[in-house]
Amino acid sequence: MFSFAASAQEDMEDDEPSKPVVKADSFHQLRFEADVFKPIMFSRSADRKEYGFNVDYYWKKELYFVLEGGAGNARLRYPDLQYDTRNTFFKAGINKGILSRLSTKDWDMAFIGLRYAVAPITRSAGTYAVVDSFFGSTNGVIAPQNITAHWVEVTGGVRVELIKGFFAGWNVRGKFRLNGKKFTELPPVYIAGYGKGDKNSVFDFNFYIAYAIRWRKHP
Repeated sequence: MFSFAASAQEDMEDDEPSKPVVKADSFHQLRFEADVFKPIMFSRSADRKEYGFNVDYYWKKELYFVLEGGAGNARLRYPDLQYDTRNTFFKAGINKGILSRLSTKDWDMAFIGLRYAVAPITRSAGTYAVVDSFFGSTNGVIAPQNITAHWVEVTGGVRVELIKGFFAGWNVRGKFRLNGKKFTELPPVYIAGYGKGDKNSVFDFNFYIAYAIRWRKHP
């Protein structure tokens, strides 16, 4: 009798419709990030400023599309050479998550990524002075210049959801300039979004705070 009752119960359970499994790919996520490291690092400097912001969108299979932008300025004040630069920067690329999710509510991530970046730069006129005990002193002005930097980046980092929707995390970046030959004469002392203007490859670090919004995809 007990065997018959157990069998009947199992048949009833089999007849009940199963609940659909909710997967991470059933959601959209749009995340807005601000780099807090660079403003803090340059807060006491009168020679460099940089501000950067990111937006990433979760597509599927741990792949994120990323857009970045920002601006900054720098100045050089040597006794024999002085000039200013300012620029904006824009980057586009992808991040690929490399860790498995613990649940559908798990949006923490470690990732690797690629970027293409462009930065229009304006350099002011440069003033210089040459002191020579034999020929005497010479002062001059180098004409202002507008130039554009292009580079690619390899990046990696983490994002941790501290409370629902609010993240913190960091990126490390290797940056490789594509048009370094254009920066041989009086290069920018610093390029916001890139780094030292006289280097064709640099490494960089950012720390971000972020807020994300999520919504279900339509079936």
